[in-house]
Amino acid sequence: MAAPTLVRPRDLARHLRDLGVRRGQTLLVHASMSSVGWVEGGAAAIVAVLRGLLGPEGTLVVPTLTTGNSDTSPEYLRAIAGMGPDEVAAYRARMPAFDPATTPSTGMGRIAEEVRTCPGAYRSAHPQSSFAAVGRRAGELMDGHAPDCHYGPRSPLARLYETGAHVLLLGVGFDRCTGFHLAEYRYTENPPTRSYRCVVDFGTGPMWWEYQDVVLDDRDMGRLGADFERTVKIRRGRVGNADTRLFPLASAVDYAICWYASRRKP
Repeated sequence: MAAPTLVRPRDLARHLRDLGVRRGQTLLVHASMSSVGWVEGGAAAIVAVLRGLLGPEGTLVVPTLTTGNSDTSPEYLRAIAGMGPDEVAAYRARMPAFDPATTPSTGMGRIAEEVRTCPGAYRSAHPQSSFAAVGRRAGELMDGHAPDCHYGPRSPLARLYETGAHVLLLGVGFDRCTGFHLAEYRYTENPPTRSYRCVVDFGTGPMWWEYQDVVLDDRDMGRLGADFERTVKIRRGRVGNADTRLFPLASAVDYAICWYASRRKP
């Protein structure tokens, strides 16, 4: 079996520069390390390359979602499958409260975790749908994430939209494009809502907390992304071994608003 091709940081920098990553940008990154390839220096090297291209004026943002503290998540339902009532009760009692300083992200990959743990990184405070950022605007973008607003007007996504951020899909498809969720808050005046529940600690110790927020449905995001890509000009290329896309967040959200409005019943 042939050895995997080594991807060097200088090659990543050239590929990302050719794609359109520029100094001073605010960049929301969704990434698959395995898709990029065997990178010299690993996730830390990729983050260093991105930060180097963005420069001190730029800001690097990643989603750092957590599901281990929620009993309304698919992950929880998979974890308790086959358990008896006593086992479920014991499992629930062990579920940790979200701590923005220490709780690892779930399923977001090594690059997201590298950003989350960077010295000087900021993380938003939502107990299930947090983001982390490093760079000039990290603090202001992550501040004020309301605990009952996953991706809406009181979330970092809304501020990223307002500040002209770009989205980098590094080796992942549009089904991972968190920005589309902001459109679920905007395609109608009264989007459908549901209950969410998780373990939180608002300063008085762990407690179960339930809140109402917009229904988040990613089942059609792949089709939405395919239509978006056919309709709106975006930049696409290879970064390492990864098929990669770069586009303005506002373009994706605005397109998704119209797309959802024509296909979803409020």
